[in-house]
Amino acid sequence: MKKYFSALTLAVFLTLTPLFALAQQGGTISGEKSTDMVVDAVVMRPLGLAAMLVGTVLTVVALPFTLPSGSVESSAREWIVKPAIYTFKRPLGDFSDSSGDGR
Repeated sequence: MKKYFSALTLAVFLTLTPLFALAQQGGTISGEKSTDMVVDAVVMRPLGLAAMLVGTVLTVVALPFTLPSGSVESSAREWIVKPAIYTFKRPLGDFSDSSGDGR
């Protein structure tokens, strides 16, 4: 069951990666504000939340490696803070303001 869940999660992230890239480049996905808001609320926000949760787990798992190198802050920023900003601080349907650096 655990392997199935991991494979499914990986497949979802790999499938929807082009949507993230398209949204960050052009600012819109469909060109229509109401459709972008629906896509954002139904697809992108839940994925952002999932990315934040997975990033939290990865940050904890990576602690034995990031503590000695002093890179805990940068890994936490990339894996937790950026997805949190993307999920909670960005206006609904506005994909152009998704480049927050979390500083």
